Amino acid sequence: MSKPVRFTNTTQSAFFATVRQRVDAYFQQQGVSKYANGAMWGKTVFYLTGFVVAYALLVSNQFGLGVMALLAGTLGALCAFIGFNVCHDAIHSSFSANKRVNKVFSLLFNLIGANPYMWSITHNVVHHTYTNIPGHDEDIEVAPGLVRLSAEEPVKKVQRYQHFYAFPLYGLASLSWVLRKDYIKFFKDKIGQHDNRKHPRKEYFNLFFYKALYYVLFIVLPLVLLDITWWQFVLGFLLMHFVEGLVLGLVFQLAHVVEGTAFPLPDETGDMREAWAAHQMRTTANFSTNSKLAHFLCGGLNQQIEHHLFPKICHIHYPAIAGIVKQTAHEFSLPYLENRTFFSALRSHYRVLRKMGKEAYTAQLLVPAAA
Repeated sequence: MSKPVRFTNTTQSAFFATVRQRVDAYFQQQGVSKYANGAMWGKTVFYLTGFVVAYALLVSNQFGLGVMALLAGTLGALCAFIGFNVCHDAIHSSFSANKRVNKVFSLLFNLIGANPYMWSITHNVVHHTYTNIPGHDEDIEVAPGLVRLSAEEPVKKVQRYQHFYAFPLYGLASLSWVLRKDYIKFFKDKIGQHDNRKHPRKEYFNLFFYKALYYVLFIVLPLVLLDITWWQFVLGFLLMHFVEGLVLGLVFQLAHVVEGTAFPLPDETGDMREAWAAHQMRTTANFSTNSKLAHFLCGGLNQQIEHHLFPKICHIHYPAIAGIVKQTAHEFSLPYLENRTFFSALRSHYRVLRKMGKEAYTAQLLVPAAA
């Protein structure tokens, strides 16, 4: 798409102005900060301590293969939860009002295998601006040619089975980050509409230095310290990343690829014909908003509506402002998409995969027959 995408529907701008005013009023009336509170710091300590303990136990060489496999899977899950609960807020600068605190916690993203600088571009800039717009939001390009999520994509025969094989593919997400994705994205000329040709010199160093550090921590040291064969290490490494990738992939997919979420396209001039905030309401969904466990594990990513509207507010406050956002959306006749539980969202995502794959392929076969 050559035309720059724009959100120009000014008739819808009152929604965001109103909801932002009401959310600001909530924080003023309650006398609380929009940043991390005691509960947020408690979560941070819990996850980082769990990561250190799990890693230390894993490389201690004191356990059998079964326990080490369990530790590898646990470490993978903890990496995903650290990404959700700590690094995600830090990279959005919503963890703390102190830039140095955000910087320190964003660097932890490197320890789960991903580059925080590239994430800030692909996620903060591109995904948050062009959510679910085919050809612009690369977050919905899971495995081009294999997984079809939008009606704008061509239908292929193999996609008849995507409602089965998509889930194992999600398990490869973090492995792709570690070994290829960040390098490819870093050296692309353009990501969506973002000019990606110029990076600060320090980011070249950071990319290769922290990748090397990750390889030392998770490949070199285990091979040196553990009394296992190379193939046992490979299986453990893949298990860790499969758990991490599956958790990451599922949580992100359940926020944008469920029944009801839209994949709108701009017109021939690049106009989306709606306001940016209204676009977020049509392309984003919540799940498990009444589950304390989901909030503790997902770092607010189960409340993507609130996150997309207010990425500069720490996720620990999303449950408190959700009612404000929902009420305001209804007042302005905008959708507020949500699935009550994780499993209802999972079933909805499965149905979308089936519709975009098997059902679309079957319908395509019937068209020539009908003609």
